[in-house]
Amino acid sequence: MIGGKAAPGYHMAKMIIKLITSVGNIINNDPVVGDRLKVIYLENYRVSLAEKVIPAADLSQQISTAGTEASGTGNMKFMLNGALTIGTMDGANVEMAEEAGEENLFIFGMRVEDVEALDKKGYNAKEYYDRIPELRQAMDQIRDGRFSPREPDLFKDVVNMLMNHDRFKVFADFEAYIKCQEKVDQLYMNPREWTKKVIKNIACSGKFSSDRTISEYATEIWGVEPSAVNIPPPNIPRE
Repeated sequence: MIGGKAAPGYHMAKMIIKLITSVGNIINNDPVVGDRLKVIYLENYRVSLAEKVIPAADLSQQISTAGTEASGTGNMKFMLNGALTIGTMDGANVEMAEEAGEENLFIFGMRVEDVEALDKKGYNAKEYYDRIPELRQAMDQIRDGRFSPREPDLFKDVVNMLMNHDRFKVFADFEAYIKCQEKVDQLYMNPREWTKKVIKNIACSGKFSSDRTISEYATEIWGVEPSAVNIPPPNIPRE
């Protein structure tokens, strides 16, 4: 399941959503895996939809490039509801790893210092494309219209972005992501050990309560202190 939305003028985001649904059309109707694996895009992802999805999830994917701070707080909600996290050391994933321990999350990919070093060296997507057969196959299928047979060039902008203008350097984390997913698969086949990590994650999620967050914001950012004034409940007139 992949949830999201795109602003009306965000062409690339809309094309990525189109790619997700197009891949889903192929996989979901495949005679071999179609009854075993489904790709579902959750349209207009929002709080009311998250309330249904998050409690049912086993695995939360938080895979933004380290240092981009693109990981929000949804991962914390997954953690509290018993989903394990596969993710990079970005955003709130870092705090979660600090609380629960990296060994209780599936952490993969570059760290901030690795991204900085790659910036200095120069990121070349084609190096990864040439070296990793699975990545090359995926990109070739997207480029050649495997998922858009009626419009073979439909995703040319996505391919061009990934190959020539990707500021997030996603190819650099591809191999590590695949290897980490193999670890997820292995652990999932051991319900007892999986459940141990789930319990540890839930037990360590207390820091992420809204009460603590609001209290810290009030004190450290807004510079206000608690007040002893009692505020009457709604609809009851003040004396």
